[in-house]
Amino acid sequence: MVQVTVRSNEPLEKALRRFKKKFEKAGILKDLKKNAHYTKPSVEKRIKQSKARKRNARDERYQRR
Repeated sequence: MVQVTVRSNEPLEKALRRFKKKFEKAGILKDLKKNAHYTKPSVEKRIKQSKARKRNARDERYQRR
């Protein structure tokens, strides 16, 4: 859980900015999006392999230069 204590004489906007940074750093929104729907393990594996293929092809193109 992300908590931010508002200091005395601190504007609310500044505290909100600190909260957003902590929230982003904790990765809460990323987890929510990831768990929004179920993907079968076989589909996850295919996606992971596809991304690896694209990454390797891109790296190979840059190494040829």
